[in-house]
Amino acid sequence: MVRIRHIAIRTPEPEKTAAFYRDVFGLKEVGQARTGYYLSDGHINLAILKSRDEDSGESPRDAAGYAGIHHLGFMVDDVDDVCQKLDAAGATPMTERTDVRHAAASGPRSYYEIKYRGPDNQEMDVTETGWIGMSAD
Repeated sequence: MVRIRHIAIRTPEPEKTAAFYRDVFGLKEVGQARTGYYLSDGHINLAILKSRDEDSGESPRDAAGYAGIHHLGFMVDDVDDVCQKLDAAGATPMTERTDVRHAAASGPRSYYEIKYRGPDNQEMDVTETGWIGMSAD
């Protein structure tokens, strides 16, 4: 069964936003993202990422100062099978497949195995291994 297990949001102030989710909802800081923090409730990983300083032109979510949901992460039973389905549905791979077993435990790209762009230009991570701070079920 596919499960949404990761949500990433962008914000101009990741420290302030991470503190909000820790203080209000009791989420635990479980790791450092390249430009922010990984928080978790034990089931879902929430990445708080710094907004870009300059517009990349890739998508509205990559505009300078964007605040809001950036991408979703799906935990799947078979990444290869899901990648075939994504390809057949017209999704665009954004990265090559990553062997997460060789990535730093709390570093960037340490959890998702491949990133795709869907029909509305929405980004999604796909993995069999999950994200830091979440349960396996």
